[in-house]
Amino acid sequence: MRGWVSGWLRGVVLGLWCPPSVWKGLSPPPRQWLGPKVGSSLLRRPPPLPLGGVTAWGARCCGQGGRFGEIAESALQPRCQPRELTDGFAVAPQGSGICSSSVLHGMVFKKETEGDVTSVKDAKIAVYSCPFDGMITETKGTVLIKTAEELMNFSKGEENLMDAQVKAIADTGANVIVTGGKVADMALHYANKYNIMLVRLNSKWDLRRLCKTVGATALPRLTPPVVEEMGHCDSVYLSEVGDTQVVVFKHEKEDGAISTIVLRGSTDNLMDDVERAVDDGVNTFKVLTRDKRLVPGGGATEIELAKQITSYGETCPGLEQYAIKKFAEALEAIPRALAENSGVKANEVISKLYAVHQEGNKNVGLDIEAEVPAVKDMLEAGVLDTYLGKYWAIKLATNAAVTVLRVDQIIMAKPAGGPKPPSGKKDWDDDQND
Repeated sequence: MRGWVSGWLRGVVLGLWCPPSVWKGLSPPPRQWLGPKVGSSLLRRPPPLPLGGVTAWGARCCGQGGRFGEIAESALQPRCQPRELTDGFAVAPQGSGICSSSVLHGMVFKKETEGDVTSVKDAKIAVYSCPFDGMITETKGTVLIKTAEELMNFSKGEENLMDAQVKAIADTGANVIVTGGKVADMALHYANKYNIMLVRLNSKWDLRRLCKTVGATALPRLTPPVVEEMGHCDSVYLSEVGDTQVVVFKHEKEDGAISTIVLRGSTDNLMDDVERAVDDGVNTFKVLTRDKRLVPGGGATEIELAKQITSYGETCPGLEQYAIKKFAEALEAIPRALAENSGVKANEVISKLYAVHQEGNKNVGLDIEAEVPAVKDMLEAGVLDTYLGKYWAIKLATNAAVTVLRVDQIIMAKPAGGPKPPSGKKDWDDDQND
C-alpha cells in the first residue's frame, strides 16, 4: 500500500498546500465503492480453503499452494465455526522436503523431557508457571549447625518436604507436569520415583498455548491441582523429527483447541518462506470465518474499481473530481507492481486490462504465467483475494493519505541553546607538525 498512497499524494498535492475541497472529495468510505462498484465480482458462496488461500500459499511456495491448502484445511476446518477465530501453531524442524509437512492435532515443542519417563497415555497434566523446586524464603537466612547429626536431619527434612509435595501432586492423578521454570535435581528424582513425566517450557507464550490446548490452568505455586485445574490429552510422548527431539501433546480426536502444522524443508531460507506462507494462509482462513466473500485477484478488483471511480469522478463538479480521478489512478499500483515483478511491460498490461473491463469482464486480471503481457479470468484460474483484506487495505491507505493532506503547517524543532561545545585541539599529534 505504500506505493499506492505515495502515488496518490504525488498526483494530488505535488508538494503544494492542499485545499479542503480536495480531501473532502475523498471522504466517502471505501465500503460505498468496494461493494457496489465490484458488483457481481464478489463471491457470495463459502469456498473451500484451498481455493480461498491459493494466493496466500502460492506467493511464497510456488507449485505447492494446493498441498499447503489441504494441510491448513485439515488443521483448522474440523473445529472452526463461522465467525469464530481459529488458532494454529507451526513448528519447523529442518530436514526432508516440504512435501513431508503434516498436521498433528495438538502441540509439538522442540524440547526433551527432563526425567526418565518419555511416554504417557491418557495424560492428566498439571501446569506450573513457577520453578519445579522447593520453596525458598524472600530474605536470606543463616542456619547454625553444630553437629553432623543436625546436618543430616536438616537435609533429610528438606528431602521429606519435597517428597511430600511431589507425592501430593501424584495422588491427584496427575502423571505429567509442565513447568515454566527451572527443575531442581531433588524434585526431578521424586518425579521419577512416582513415574511422572516432566516437561520444561521456557516460553510463557508456549505455556499459555499449552494450557489452552489441554484445558489446564497454570498454577503460580507448587501446590496439588484440583480436577478443574488439570488438563488432559490422549498421549504425551518424546519423538524425533529429523535430527530434532520434540515433545508431542496429541489429541486423537480432531476437535482440539489448537492444531500444529509440522513443516519440513531442506534449507533455512526455504523453511522461513514456508513458515511465512503458513502464517498468511492461516490468517486468510481467519478472515474467511468472519466474511466468506471473495474478490478476484491479479489486479482485477483494482482495475474495476479504478474504472468505475473514474466514471464517478467525471460526474463530480469542482476540484473534488481531480482528487477522485487521482485516487482511481493510484489503484493501478497493484496490477502495475504485479506486471513489473513478472517481467512484462506494465503500461501494456494496464491498457489491456482497461480495454477488457470496458467490455464488462470484471473478473479479468493479469496472467503472470504468460511470457508476454496477457490477461485471463481470475475466477476460472482460482486466483482470489478476501473481501475484508481488500476493504481494509483501501480504507487504511485512504485514511493515511487524507491525514497527510489535512496537514497544512509543519512545526520544526530548533536545536537547544547554550554555549557551543569545544571543537577540540587540532593537530594534536606531534607527528602532524613534522
